[in-house]
Amino acid sequence: MFRDFKSGGYKLEDTNVFGERLISMILIISFAYSMSTFQGQKIKRIGVQKYISRVKEYGRVTRRHSSFYVGLYSQTWVSFIDHCWCIVQKLMRLNRNKIEYYLRGMRAMELILSTF
Repeated sequence: MFRDFKSGGYKLEDTNVFGERLISMILIISFAYSMSTFQGQKIKRIGVQKYISRVKEYGRVTRRHSSFYVGLYSQTWVSFIDHCWCIVQKLMRLNRNKIEYYLRGMRAMELILSTF
């Protein structure tokens, strides 16, 4: 949790606020942290976290991302698809042999959107 509030997520130490503003900031971050964690747990339950949290270490097979990470980046993943939808469709027209992976990704997108 502490890493998520600091360098791993919301970068609380970079705000340089104190007093009542710090208390307000911590309350807002606590709410956002809870929402992202609950979102990540839902996504893990339905089993589509592999689309959001790719393995980033060489030689590692299993993912080791927290529910917070999965929930936070699921929102980024969904908004990226919204902005790049036309590009993805053009690419699918060019390379038909990837349609199976595209359809799998779209199914995962539907499941992720159902958790919002």
